[in-house]
Amino acid sequence: MTDSDISTSAGRRTEPTLFSAVGRSYFPIAFIARMPFAMIVVGVLTLVVAGRGSLSLGGINSAVVGLGTALFGSFIGAAADRWGQRHVLLVVGVLNCLALAFMAWVVFSPLPDFVVFIAAFAIGATSPQVAPMSRSRLVDVIMAALPQARRPKVLNATMAYESAADEVIFVFGPFVVGLLATFFRPVAPIIGAIVMTLVFVTAFALHPTGRARSAGGAAGLGERAPAKGMFTPGVFVVVVGVFGVGMVFGSTLTALTALTNDLGRPEEAGLVYGVMGIGSAVLAISVAAFPSSFSLWARLLCFAPILVTGSVILASSESMPIIVLALLLMGSAIGPSLVTLFSLAAERAPRGRSATVMSMAGSAIIVGQSAAAAINGILADEQGTSTAMAVPVAASAIVFLAGALNLFVGSERRTKRSAQERRALVDGEEI
Repeated sequence: MTDSDISTSAGRRTEPTLFSAVGRSYFPIAFIARMPFAMIVVGVLTLVVAGRGSLSLGGINSAVVGLGTALFGSFIGAAADRWGQRHVLLVVGVLNCLALAFMAWVVFSPLPDFVVFIAAFAIGATSPQVAPMSRSRLVDVIMAALPQARRPKVLNATMAYESAADEVIFVFGPFVVGLLATFFRPVAPIIGAIVMTLVFVTAFALHPTGRARSAGGAAGLGERAPAKGMFTPGVFVVVVGVFGVGMVFGSTLTALTALTNDLGRPEEAGLVYGVMGIGSAVLAISVAAFPSSFSLWARLLCFAPILVTGSVILASSESMPIIVLALLLMGSAIGPSLVTLFSLAAERAPRGRSATVMSMAGSAIIVGQSAAAAINGILADEQGTSTAMAVPVAASAIVFLAGALNLFVGSERRTKRSAQERRALVDGEEI
């Protein structure tokens, strides 16, 4: 064995991995810390319905939560890019706990409904963006600590895990809300969200990986890409696609609640809904095994039609076995679609704007979920279950539309990149 062989072998033994770079505690903390974000829409809905006795008022408040997230989620991400995640998360975590506590009190107070709206808006506006910040944080670690040759594969696997974690959280978040509200009181989910925010969001903020700012942000504004770089067709397509996935979540849960209520088994809604999440999480993780030749634009165009097909089957049947099969089919498409969308977000985020772009995409989920839940709740009350069951079809069509638009956006980006490479080659030859 030569000296170079020994050196190569030693290099392989000491080559860093993502787990060694972030530490063993990172993934459990980051996983649980995103639970309050997934609980707030259904938690607010449950609390307002119990405290004010109005389903429509509860649905509107859920939509107001989404509105607050839509307006301020990106600003929270931008603040993290500029000043670092740690300080931003600690501040918004405390503010979010105060807003949740205010909601728990004001719902049962004699104050008018518009004060409840203010509380709901404050909850959404101060929601800690743990999931997008985790993605941004891990992307920065991968780019800084791992060898260049391994980055694409690890990045793909990381986006797959993060999306699977989101799937599990967004499915079991409503389940936890229902469990706490059923066995304790309607205010219990809000109290639970406060406790988890204080413990796990704080732990996530204080984790050693939270010290650094997003790539380019730590070195000052001069090294960060202009803000206009975030408002491109490529980023817009990603946000639209993730918004569609959020609408699938919210509309499907509401439609299943209406359907199981018609069947006389309303308590089964969460259980049946979980079928979609299980299939989605499993398929999301499997994306890590996809070959690199299976490009991102092709994945989105492959799985979005499957999602549409599953939603059509769901809307056209009242047989529970067929509904379960439809949910499994939808779940098998949602997981890979979400992984692909966030991978595109990571790829298209301008330098130093990673947390902002990830927050834009992450906020789109909660906005889509809350808007669809509110709209579908009203439709189920006024137009009946059959109309509500059609909304997931429209939501799935939005994801498919994003996939089709991404094909054109990606084609334009590839053409520009090829032109730049040719110019670089010509310039090199001239030199």
